[in-house]
Amino acid sequence: MQLSNDTKDVLKNFSTINQNLLVKSGNVINTMSAMKNIVAKATIPDSFANEFAIYDLNEFLSAMSLFKSPTLDFGDQSVRLNEEGGGSSLKYFFSDPSVVTTPKTEITMPSVDVEFTFTQDTFNAISKASAVLGVPDVVLKGTAGGSIELLVTDRKNETSNDFSIKVGDAPSDFTYFFKVENLKLLGGDYKVQVSEKGISHFAHVNKQVEYFIALEAK
Repeated sequence: MQLSNDTKDVLKNFSTINQNLLVKSGNVINTMSAMKNIVAKATIPDSFANEFAIYDLNEFLSAMSLFKSPTLDFGDQSVRLNEEGGGSSLKYFFSDPSVVTTPKTEITMPSVDVEFTFTQDTFNAISKASAVLGVPDVVLKGTAGGSIELLVTDRKNETSNDFSIKVGDAPSDFTYFFKVENLKLLGGDYKVQVSEKGISHFAHVNKQVEYFIALEAK
């Protein structure tokens, strides 16, 4: 088989969340960060016949980059990558699934308290502001009758420089906290739900990709 560009994009994104990956048979893949504060799920165009585990996903993706257009022949213990049309090949061994970090259960979103749209432009602005100002936090703040804003700042510094951007209209007063480094999202726009129970859900508008990201303690 050959992996579609959409599948490769998901794998590259998931490698930023965790270098481990357990792929089960079918076309749905999941990953979870080592800290268990990010869980991601994607339905991809390609379907895998067998379950396999990869210990270092970045290494596997780099191995694929050795070929212009690789075909993948999956076995029980390894996958062989062959250049389409012949010439070169590579044998890559799978990992023991027991040493791979993977979600054990499905996450169900609890009651939703805030919803807003998180666009690619907003994500780019937040990422740039965090880098320019050297600050790690994102505050989701709402004022009843006013705006929902994302504030990029340093919560531990009362005199921190900050950057804010409006993302919607606020139904009530609320304040929630994220870490910029936890927003490891595939490119695109998202519908976001936030629960006061300490979790958020980012659902891609155009692709079957979703993330559950833990909120930071108040």
